[in-house]
Amino acid sequence: MSTRTVAIFSLGGTIAMTTDPVTGGVVPALSAQELLDAVPVLRRLDVDLRVHDFRRLPGASLGFDDLSALADAVADAFRAGCDGAVVTQGTDTIEETAFLLDLLHAGDQPIVVTGAMRNPTQPGADGPANLQAAVIAAADPALRGAGTVVVLGDEIHAARTVRKSHSTSPAAFTSPATGPLGRLYEGRVHLHGPLAPRTAFPGPLTGRAPRVGLYTATLGDDGTLLAAMADACDGLVMAAFGAGHVPGSFVATLERTASRIPVILVSRIGNGPVLEATYGFPGSEKDLLGRGLIHGGHLDAYKARLLLHVLLAQGRRTDEIAAAFRTTAR
Repeated sequence: MSTRTVAIFSLGGTIAMTTDPVTGGVVPALSAQELLDAVPVLRRLDVDLRVHDFRRLPGASLGFDDLSALADAVADAFRAGCDGAVVTQGTDTIEETAFLLDLLHAGDQPIVVTGAMRNPTQPGADGPANLQAAVIAAADPALRGAGTVVVLGDEIHAARTVRKSHSTSPAAFTSPATGPLGRLYEGRVHLHGPLAPRTAFPGPLTGRAPRVGLYTATLGDDGTLLAAMADACDGLVMAAFGAGHVPGSFVATLERTASRIPVILVSRIGNGPVLEATYGFPGSEKDLLGRGLIHGGHLDAYKARLLLHVLLAQGRRTDEIAAAFRTTAR
């Protein structure tokens, strides 16, 4: 295989943190080049690295403007001939940023997002190993067409399915519904099967930044807070109980809201689909879909919110949004 070219974009996060002498806690401080210098084995790979010190923020402080600019910068790197890209960032928002990048990327070059659960000051810091694995994955032709993936702990997860399932464990990242796409060992990508088809929605987010609400059904909620949120939203994701059920007190508000803005019905569980035609009581999935809510399929609530944000920011109509969810959330 000829020399591959990989662009590295550093956003900050735990992987790039060191101790702040004032607070005593760790803060994002290391540059992209400093991260690479901590992994000398990268110099032995037949990979040309193009380094971009993009942001130095904790994952929780990243916003849509940061990620839109990053998507543009990654696209520029691919137009300049890069075979893949690696993004390093805080793990708090990896599952969301990876999916957003996936939605905006229509090319075949892989984007690999990675980070660390243990910062560089701790014994057993996992950042260097994760960065090495991410570079290998981004350079491997086996991931062409995969879109955006998340690589931590030598596992490769699709952006669409990955979840951060533990707050502190080094094995925090899982794909509950499908398992990982593959693993890395002996310096190579090993996929468990063929890559699944994916849907992308490339294009600038040109409109006013939409307000997309995410409301979660909980026991005993009378719907007052739902009504207040819905009135302030341009789009709404309803994270329902189980297979798509809400209290009866929600129904009138959701029907009224769905006549004005797109309302996406997903499950709050994060593993498994919303049903379509099994239950028929007021507030069931069949009832809500009949009242104009859009079926969120297998997407979890966080990813449904991102897809709705992208579609609204691109100026899509409600019927176009429903069609996009049908193809993306299957």
